[in-house]
Amino acid sequence: MNSGFTFALIGVALNTAAQLFLKATTNRVGELSLAKPLLSTALSIGSVPAFYAGMACYAVSIVVWLLALSRLPVSVAYPLLSVGYVFNAFLAYALFDESLSMQKFVGIAFIVIGVVIVARSA
Repeated sequence: MNSGFTFALIGVALNTAAQLFLKATTNRVGELSLAKPLLSTALSIGSVPAFYAGMACYAVSIVVWLLALSRLPVSVAYPLLSVGYVFNAFLAYALFDESLSMQKFVGIAFIVIGVVIVARSA
């Protein structure tokens, strides 16, 4: 595996972690509403450490993603982001008790097949 794919997968892992941290934030804060005052919502979110962890993951992922894009064609790199759907589905099941139905498994299989086909075209 070349370094472009390595950086792309690290970027995907960081994005996955960011999403999970943000979900943990909303689990702690509760359902967000645009009807509530913005400052109140921002203070609620800002009181949760997982929010900052998620933002940090996003910040680092930008740097890592640029490293990946400097080594891979965007037509190959961008579809690799789909692997994040796979990681998130399994980790959300494990961490947040979200469902993993047969329909989701079939969708995940299609994603994995598609990523493999695109990655082999590089």
